[in-house]
Amino acid sequence: MAKYSGKPAVANQPVAVLFERFNDLSVFQENLNSLPEEHRKKMGDVTFEKDSIAITTPQIGQLKFVIVERTAPGFIAFSAQGAPIPMKMLIEMTEEASETTKIVTSIDIEIPAMLRPLIGGKMQEAADKFGEMIAQMSAKQ
Repeated sequence: MAKYSGKPAVANQPVAVLFERFNDLSVFQENLNSLPEEHRKKMGDVTFEKDSIAITTPQIGQLKFVIVERTAPGFIAFSAQGAPIPMKMLIEMTEEASETTKIVTSIDIEIPAMLRPLIGGKMQEAADKFGEMIAQMSAKQ
């Protein structure tokens, strides 16, 4: 199994508030829809439902990540449904200050060692973008 950890991102929300938002992911869809068009394009084709995130790419098609674990105060694990290989997406949230939360996302994926040089860069980019997306969409309204 290979693990790709994203760059830490900071959300301007307390960890408890941010974690609570993961009880219903459709809140993030509302935030995504309210972003300016240029920001939505950067996010790509992402759809949020109550307990899942669907990401559509031209290379793979749709990948649906379903929440399989929520551990307070700040850990959420997703499992990819229908993926050609086993994959998990993890979110770790820790309090930076009383009103800010550090978010680190990672992707655990079972890929053979010989394919890591071909796929690793895209997985690292996905881990980085996922954390940035959560931080951006978690901004106080």
